Amino acid sequence: MRPIYFNGKFYAGHLNGVHRVADRLIRACDDLLSAIDKNERPVATLVADGRSTWLPALRSIKIEQVPKTSQIWEQLVLPCRTKDGILVNLANLSPIMHKRKITMVHDAQFMFADCGYPAIQRLGYRTLVPRMAKSSELTVCVSDYSRRMLSLYGISDFESTMVIPNGVDHILQAKPSPEICSRLQLTPKRFVVMFSSPKPYKNNDVVLEAFARSNQDRLKLVMIGSSREELEAAGLRPSSQTIFAGRLDDRELRGLLDNALALAFPSRTEGFGLPPLEAMLCGCPAVVSPAGAIPEACADAVLYASTDSPEEWLDAFQLLDRDWELRAMKAGQGRDRAEKFTWARAGSQLMTKILEFSRR
Repeated sequence: MRPIYFNGKFYAGHLNGVHRVADRLIRACDDLLSAIDKNERPVATLVADGRSTWLPALRSIKIEQVPKTSQIWEQLVLPCRTKDGILVNLANLSPIMHKRKITMVHDAQFMFADCGYPAIQRLGYRTLVPRMAKSSELTVCVSDYSRRMLSLYGISDFESTMVIPNGVDHILQAKPSPEICSRLQLTPKRFVVMFSSPKPYKNNDVVLEAFARSNQDRLKLVMIGSSREELEAAGLRPSSQTIFAGRLDDRELRGLLDNALALAFPSRTEGFGLPPLEAMLCGCPAVVSPAGAIPEACADAVLYASTDSPEEWLDAFQLLDRDWELRAMKAGQGRDRAEKFTWARAGSQLMTKILEFSRR
């Protein structure tokens, strides 16, 4: 069997949605390889940046740390280092010159006008990602919606693209922080959680406007991620009911989700959408927009509100606040739905293809 290499360049960056998916898939693949007899499994190596502070502890995949990674390193050095095996790339980018590779392109957001990518990065992605995908033995994405968009924009052929939905059960591995609500002076079930972002497609404005139109102070909006200053610089106007929690770790996030009335997810498009399913798995109902892959992931286990209607978002929050039977029903439906999305299942789908290519 050919050796297996995992492109760990992304570990040089901070943890974001794409990086979390790539990391969790590598961990799941490591678990699956560990279950194979040592004399029968292929040699597997994670090639990663030596400066990383969050490399995982792996049992069967060796970690090879290089002094420094970069885009040039990824395109010129990595393919030479891994030319004898299968190269697995899980964070959107891969070396064009390596022919025996699997590339995960999470979505086609960089093709959209409101994607929020800086101009140079957007141009780079639009130029290189189609070449990376088409030079791969297999392209992987995270939803049927992403698969259609990748095909529509000529990034990856529909028939040669495989869908592997994300897992979300990592959130249950985090012990909820008991301090986060008291630190932010929050009353349980009297606040709504939303990830803050100045990117236009994240559509924070519709929820901010919903809270601005509310004539009562019963519910607060807790925003995770970008600061008030970052949103205001993008032209957004958070109301006095908005509390900024900053960037949180999984323990703090779990602490909020366990106590929130609901999570708001108003994006105009998403390749998958982890936050609603993370909330649902914690028993926190989600109010989401009917856009992108969100309905595909959430199905009927959530409440939907229009991307352009602050009134619908406010109505949904107030409905959950006054109808506890409905909230309990949506919490149960949400948990049942989210439990279907596990990293073990996603890793098994990916590992099956990796081993198939390794045997060729």
